[in-house]
Amino acid sequence: MSSPGGQKIERADSKRSLSRLMTKGRTLGTPKEGRPSSVFGSLRSLSSLKDEDENSAPSPSSMHSAASAIPDVAAGLLIHHGPLPEVSGVFRRRCPYLVLTDVHLMQFKSQGRASEMFPDIPGPHGPVRANMRHSRLSSSSSIHELQGSSDGYYSIPLVHVVAVYKLDDGEPYFTLEVAHLNDNTSSASTLTLHIHDPGESDGWLTAIRSAASKARLTSSVFFPRNLVEYTARSLEQEQDYHPDHFQMFKVVQRANKSGKRSSSDDLTKLTSKVCILAVGMYKIHIMPLPKSARSPSSTSLSELNGTSHGIVTLSSVNIQTFDDSFQLWFRVPFRPPHALHLAALCVQEVAICIRQAAEYLRPEWLEQPLAWIAPSSLIDDALLPLAPEEDDNLAFDRTLTAYCAGYGLDTSNIRYTVNYTCGDAPAFELLPTGSVQRARYSSMELLAIFRALRYNETFHTIRFGGINLDLLNGLCDPHGWEHTPWTRRSGEPVDLGEQQRTSLLIQEVRALALKSRRLRRLDFSYCFTRRPSSAGAAPDNGCGVCEALFPLCVKQYTNVDWVVLDGNPLADVDIDYLYAAAIEKSCHFRAIEVGYCGLGDRHLEIVLQALSHQGETLETLSFCGNFARFQPLVLREYLDQLSFIRSLDFSNTYRTSGAEPLFALNTLRRWKLAELSLSGTSINPETLAVLAEYLRDPQSNSLKILCLNQCGLTGGNIKDLCRAMTQSTPRQLHLFISENALEQGHARLVEAVEQSLTPTQVTMEMVEYQEEKNYRMLLQAWTQNTSTVYLNMSKVALPLAACSDTAAALEAMLANNEALHILNIGGEETHLESAIFGPKLNQALAGLKKNRVLKALHVEHQKLGLPGANTLASILEENSALIELHCACNGFSLQAFTVIVSSLKHNTTLLYLPYMEEDREAEFKKWDKEFEGSRDNGLRSLTTPTKATVNTMRRSLGAAMPGPLQIANRPIGAATKRKRQYTQQQTDRLLSSINTKWDKEMAIMQGFLQRNYMLAHSPHGLAAEKRAATENERPTTGLSGLTSVQLGSNEATPLGEPDRQLEADMGAGSGEEDESMERVEDDGELETTLMMRHKLQLT
Repeated sequence: MSSPGGQKIERADSKRSLSRLMTKGRTLGTPKEGRPSSVFGSLRSLSSLKDEDENSAPSPSSMHSAASAIPDVAAGLLIHHGPLPEVSGVFRRRCPYLVLTDVHLMQFKSQGRASEMFPDIPGPHGPVRANMRHSRLSSSSSIHELQGSSDGYYSIPLVHVVAVYKLDDGEPYFTLEVAHLNDNTSSASTLTLHIHDPGESDGWLTAIRSAASKARLTSSVFFPRNLVEYTARSLEQEQDYHPDHFQMFKVVQRANKSGKRSSSDDLTKLTSKVCILAVGMYKIHIMPLPKSARSPSSTSLSELNGTSHGIVTLSSVNIQTFDDSFQLWFRVPFRPPHALHLAALCVQEVAICIRQAAEYLRPEWLEQPLAWIAPSSLIDDALLPLAPEEDDNLAFDRTLTAYCAGYGLDTSNIRYTVNYTCGDAPAFELLPTGSVQRARYSSMELLAIFRALRYNETFHTIRFGGINLDLLNGLCDPHGWEHTPWTRRSGEPVDLGEQQRTSLLIQEVRALALKSRRLRRLDFSYCFTRRPSSAGAAPDNGCGVCEALFPLCVKQYTNVDWVVLDGNPLADVDIDYLYAAAIEKSCHFRAIEVGYCGLGDRHLEIVLQALSHQGETLETLSFCGNFARFQPLVLREYLDQLSFIRSLDFSNTYRTSGAEPLFALNTLRRWKLAELSLSGTSINPETLAVLAEYLRDPQSNSLKILCLNQCGLTGGNIKDLCRAMTQSTPRQLHLFISENALEQGHARLVEAVEQSLTPTQVTMEMVEYQEEKNYRMLLQAWTQNTSTVYLNMSKVALPLAACSDTAAALEAMLANNEALHILNIGGEETHLESAIFGPKLNQALAGLKKNRVLKALHVEHQKLGLPGANTLASILEENSALIELHCACNGFSLQAFTVIVSSLKHNTTLLYLPYMEEDREAEFKKWDKEFEGSRDNGLRSLTTPTKATVNTMRRSLGAAMPGPLQIANRPIGAATKRKRQYTQQQTDRLLSSINTKWDKEMAIMQGFLQRNYMLAHSPHGLAAEKRAATENERPTTGLSGLTSVQLGSNEATPLGEPDRQLEADMGAGSGEEDESMERVEDDGELETTLMMRHKLQLT
């Protein structure tokens, strides 16, 4: 069983947890012999104690308590005694008398009854015969004499006392309550003491608390097994049980008795209740006692419903010093605080346990967001050491799960990843929600994520890119400010004005920046959908991020120096905050990215002017996608002040007309650019000449990415740039030239490719060809190329499907190119246009059988179908170089998928193959369409009007349905004339069988990939031994032993009638029973193989 955080836990009734909890307390061990089985026993039950004379005849009640070891009520040390206020009865007035010894608290009906048991207590009219306090009485003088007076007093063993506390009930008394619980019977009650004198009330309170505490220290404090099981199972139902994080205490849930009672209906509301406080993994639970064990008497507690509160929602702990009472305040965001008024003799142990649980769930928090109002000795006590646990990312998962449990959230909806290969790694990257009902995170989920990240110094980068944060922008929580960041991580207070009036987004972003010293980069790209207010409208408060971060940077409260604001429209107030921070050189900004922020000419000039002050530290400049028009001469003035630019992004920008180049050559030479992006920006000949000259300069050797997509470049322009970057070895650079008019000057582009002038990585997607021969020439050139190892030629649009000559050119390229390691020839298919190679692609792919260099092939969206699956299967059986094969979205049926999986038996090098989920979904849509038609009385009709439909159904049924494949040699006309109706149960059974077989093939595929992974990472000798062992392996497929050759020949076999196949496979009687047995066996095998389904997903 697992907790919400995924940790393995034990059952509530496990021996380990029960034995530990049954001995919980200050004195560990098994119950001592003679512990009382009854708390409220009469003197008759006490007369059978072991120290009594053996000749006394025990009564039935005394037999029941014979095993108990509570000392004689009269054999204790008399500590305190005194009368209580008179109680008016129906016929007479009574004056109770209270006696406290070191083992019992007794209330007598009168002082006379008390003096009969305790000789040192004076009679109602007699003199005092002994000292009132601290006199030792004999145990032999009271038991036999008072057997007939068992109803004259009420006795409470001090070891059963749960709490002693003051009560404000509006009466003209000083009231105390003593709550007690019998551990053996779980019967609980309270004793209410009304005392006139405040001094006497304090004396009784101190005496009872002190005596009960001493009795508890000298006795074995434990919980009965049934109570432990009851509590643990209750927590197990709440998914909050863990044997190492589970403690329980006896407490009293106090009633709020302030003010006078208005009616008799309030009596039950004013009753204090003894219950169990259990501290689980993530919550604090207040649980009623088991119903079966409650006493039915009038003194029993009323029914109590259990409640649970998240430990991370605890906002305040208030422990009283004068009695056993304490208060726990909980607060969930956007709700008022909720208080639990409790009392417990073990209040200090409860407080330490709660404090330790809170710090366990937030181990990195140097300042817990809860107020402790308690004695300083309790706050300063050292916590018990916990067993070390190996948690990734400084227990981030643990803290996030705790907040989800406290806020009532589903942890499966929150998805994230940690990137260890990016700049400023490791980077926390929040992914879109996993919920299928909604596309956005809720405000509570966002708060849980923000607060789990607080104080966590694992992540140097936090990315919320693409996650909608509009819900938190402008949202306030008026019910509390315990999570408002008032200090830095070091505890130094910050001066940021009245933060409690700011939105939750501002508070949480500030908390991230203030509480982490290692956080350097924050990414809020495309997080807000708001639009700036028009002139004359209400004031625009902006996106909130600028207001949250930039004042911290100005006052040097944070180390964040890289802020990404791309895709968020910025208001005037945002620009003001940005400008105020950027002009301060002490901020040391490395980047402020403002692409696609809707900046006009004025705002752009303000930002450029401000960022020019960061010339000594600024590394990245991004102004892509804004409305402003650049003036090259003005832009050059600002860029000349920047000395250490590493990345420059001016994609999709506008410039004024003129012959000036966009950048000056000297400016580019002064920088050590790693990335230059001008995609979507018109490049004039002067700018192109500057780029070519810059690429010739050795200073450009640091350039790794050059993006020139959709810049209006021709094939001749590309050759000029490639020639400029030519060196003695292939240039280590990724060149993007997609969506350009490459067919113009295409011959020069072919020359550059053929002469190996291209860099090591080239992406040329979505290139349109008017003449197919030009594309064929380019393929022939790539065959001779020896400089490029990565080539992306996907989504190339040809006028018609490729002919045999073009397919032969692609086949020769795949067979003879000795440089390419990664190749992408995927297609694209939309409702309006299609960019696929055509049916001849199957012929071309056969060239991979001779390739020994290519490591990864992308061939998605090419409509390969079953013939393509056969081709890929034959390639995998012969090719030993491919490591990754991306072939999803090709219209693969279950049979096609099975063919590919079967080929993995003979392939020991492939490590990645997609799950084909898109193809599975398309397969089911096809079957829904096949079964869709006329319906009569709940029946569906299945028709087979075409040869293609018959073949498709025959193949899928043969793969999905158990039993031999039956094929009838009947003409197509006979099949089309017959119309058969099927019930909903039959069609659902067919679809379920197809789905099961698909899952089975997927599990088999994962088993083969796992085998290949182990072979790739094993020593050579062990790998060779395992390869030899796999020769005799046979995959369990859904085709009952049909080989790929036989499957491929199905296109030429006589047509089968699907109705007859369905009749054979979905018939009644023994056929259904046999199929049920086979399905049970398949499900058992599937359960075993699916365990490896998510173990390996290599990319």
